[in-house]
Amino acid sequence: MKPPTVPTSFPDLRGAATGVGSLPGTDAREAARTATGALEHLPFLPELPARGPGADMIGRSAGLLVELFAQTEPSGWRFTDRPGRDTRRAHSWLGEDLDALEEFTQGHQGALKVQAVGPWTLAANIELKHGEKALADPGACRDIAGSLTEGLRRHLAEVRKRVPGAEVLLQLDEPSLPAVLAGAVKTASGFQRLRAVDRQVAEEVLRELIRGLDAPVVVHSCAPDVPVPLLRRAGVAGISLDFSLLTERQDDDLGEAVEGGTVILAGVVPATDQAVSDPAGSVQGVRTLWRRLGFAPELLGRRVLVTPTCGLAGASPAYARRALSLAARAAQSLVDNPE
Repeated sequence: MKPPTVPTSFPDLRGAATGVGSLPGTDAREAARTATGALEHLPFLPELPARGPGADMIGRSAGLLVELFAQTEPSGWRFTDRPGRDTRRAHSWLGEDLDALEEFTQGHQGALKVQAVGPWTLAANIELKHGEKALADPGACRDIAGSLTEGLRRHLAEVRKRVPGAEVLLQLDEPSLPAVLAGAVKTASGFQRLRAVDRQVAEEVLRELIRGLDAPVVVHSCAPDVPVPLLRRAGVAGISLDFSLLTERQDDDLGEAVEGGTVILAGVVPATDQAVSDPAGSVQGVRTLWRRLGFAPELLGRRVLVTPTCGLAGASPAYARRALSLAARAAQSLVDNPE
């Protein structure tokens, strides 16, 4: 394969590592200290789902929606006519997290990552007022995407205001996207499955959202069968994957993505407490893939970032700190010793 090109919209992050998003505990200041202290090149805005509804990934991103409101029901999240307690909690906790981030990024110059759930995962997890998943209604899906786009514009502007030296990178979490495309999302009753969303429609919705934002966008999915070509065509700058779920049949898609300028965020550090101590060993699978794809070793550290396999909410605080430090050391090893 020819040497991959570097996308102009993606910051230079040679030897960088980052977190996926969530951390354990409920202390925003401690989480911000961890997310910024362990990751020199690409710190991130932490999420603390242990605080409860509104701090979980769906509730937090539902709180970003403009003129759409959701609340928790026994069955999960559901759209409602007006903002309620759960929306207020989501706004309050996000404000608390931004305050902590601002405190620990004084003078920061460079890349900074924030996360939000993407439109298809929101549609697959929030019910309409009558009780069915929003994914069942194409009009509702587009309304969610439009509302999310506007909410993300405001969110990115707020982050830039608080951290003026930041080059903000947005991660869209789409763990439900493979199931959305495969027709594997269950109805609200759980007895049937919703019809698969046409790939062209899914791609178009993501493309419109990405074009509506003034930040490079990475899509993260810790599910099998991530639709790499679809995401590339939609205009993502990077794709974040759990490397333990990859198979060799995805080599061509990944090779074409890297060749076309897409940055790969390789989830290789376990997300729950495990005895892992060898940074170079944790990225050996990345080196093996790179050799199979035929790319020059010296390009590895420029084109691949290192992350945990998924969010760290289920880890102990001590392990979460160690996992991020291990990811940073593993990323540096790709630069220092690519072979």
